Amino acid sequence: MARRKITVRDVGEVLEHWQAGRSVRAINRSLGTSRPTIRKYKTIAEAHGFKPGGPPPPEGWRAFLEKVAPELFNPGAGSAMFAELRAHHDAIKEALKQTTVMTCWQRLREDPGLKASYSSFYRYVRKHLSEVVERSSITVRRPDPPPGEESQLDYGYLGLWENPLTGRKHRLWVFADVLSNSRHIFAQAVPVMDQASWLESHVANFQFWNGTPQRVVLDNLKDGVLKPDLYDPKFNRGYEELAHHYNILIDPARVGKPKDKPRVERIIPYIRDSFWAGRTFTSIEEINRQLLQWCLKVAGLRIHGTTRQQPLEVFKAVEQVTLQPLPPEPFQIVNWVKAKVGRDCYFYAGGGGYTAPFQYAGQEIMVRLTPRLVQAYLGYELIKTHVRVGKWQRSTDWDDFPPEKAAFFRQTPDWCRHKASMLGEEVEKAVAALLEDHALYHLRQVHGIIRLGEKYGKDRLNAACTRANFFGDPSYRTIKNILEKGLEQGIPLGASRVEAGAFLRGPEELLLPLNYSKEAYHE
Repeated sequence: MARRKITVRDVGEVLEHWQAGRSVRAINRSLGTSRPTIRKYKTIAEAHGFKPGGPPPPEGWRAFLEKVAPELFNPGAGSAMFAELRAHHDAIKEALKQTTVMTCWQRLREDPGLKASYSSFYRYVRKHLSEVVERSSITVRRPDPPPGEESQLDYGYLGLWENPLTGRKHRLWVFADVLSNSRHIFAQAVPVMDQASWLESHVANFQFWNGTPQRVVLDNLKDGVLKPDLYDPKFNRGYEELAHHYNILIDPARVGKPKDKPRVERIIPYIRDSFWAGRTFTSIEEINRQLLQWCLKVAGLRIHGTTRQQPLEVFKAVEQVTLQPLPPEPFQIVNWVKAKVGRDCYFYAGGGGYTAPFQYAGQEIMVRLTPRLVQAYLGYELIKTHVRVGKWQRSTDWDDFPPEKAAFFRQTPDWCRHKASMLGEEVEKAVAALLEDHALYHLRQVHGIIRLGEKYGKDRLNAACTRANFFGDPSYRTIKNILEKGLEQGIPLGASRVEAGAFLRGPEELLLPLNYSKEAYHE
């Protein structure tokens, strides 16, 4: 049996019956007050000198009881806990103008001396500050916006779907958008709540309506709103592109304020109950085909509880003609991801690696992924564009690296052949001979030969390569020795090629007898 709440008036009536000489049992039958309660009040009256047949207190039972036993009717009112809270009365009143009861209590508990529990605090507020609490609980119903001005959308859990082909169960979500004036609904089931599904659902939504509202009100989902802020929300870049393409205003609801979009709050449970519960489907495509039919034939033709009209009929008659027309060009769905440029000048997005200019190493960037291109942005500045590569592949632009560190990798065999042709015919022949066999193995030697032209000039280098080519040893070490010793002019005209690399050391060693040492020859 539920506990009956006893008021001061009830207690006064009990004591009036008692003073009239009635028994506890008779009072219980007449007033419904429990016998222990009647005895408790009878004891209080007797303790203060009252008895059956005598007069009531001069001030009346109400004032008398509130004075001598206030705790009987206001639990905690006479306790030390309420006395402690009364000391904070003004602070509590001011705090409740801006915060909830729970938040006010939590902040008040930061005072180490306050021990009041939340239940005691709530009773105190309901008793002594009820006008503040009741004022905050008042709901002001917003008027319906003009046709075509606003829609309210939400994402919610739809249910578990068992794929008949695999036997596996999948969690499905539903994207729902409601036109605020007509209450016409669009809904679409999605297997994942990612950025691509978010944008695809918007495109399908606007195609279903064959137009767009001027403003879309939504929750602060990460797929749409990166940073919730009443005055300056930060949008996902892909969602921002969609808003510009369709010329719509994105208006995020305040955090924790579901009443900012009340027309869509009950739609997700309605879809789960009316469309989803107890039904089976063979594919996601079938779910969405039937969901669109449900939007038209069930949700669209119901009598709406607030407007008392059919949403689809109001949409066709009033709201459809007020929607903004769709752009002539279809929206290209792209994916924006956050990445960081590493110390090696690479950033990774969409499964591939791409270089960015070395000046941006260590910085976070936003990457725009299309089926064909990858574009890197720092803020709204485009800093790099690549053709998209496959997963685990990398696209490298050596211009993105410091010149001195990328020089070796930029000087490819083709670059070396071109550079050698500019230094002379014999240099070109020497380089070609080295690169003909094991091009990568001899690449450093070729780089060294080309750099010799910077030190000795292209004429001397070409002459040195002539001698090295004549003797069949166009290596970097040989050409360098020839230049250092000034031997590049030692090949007689018309001489036939000799396969003897040792003769490159000079004429004095060429004529030296085999049984003589170099020292003996000079002596």
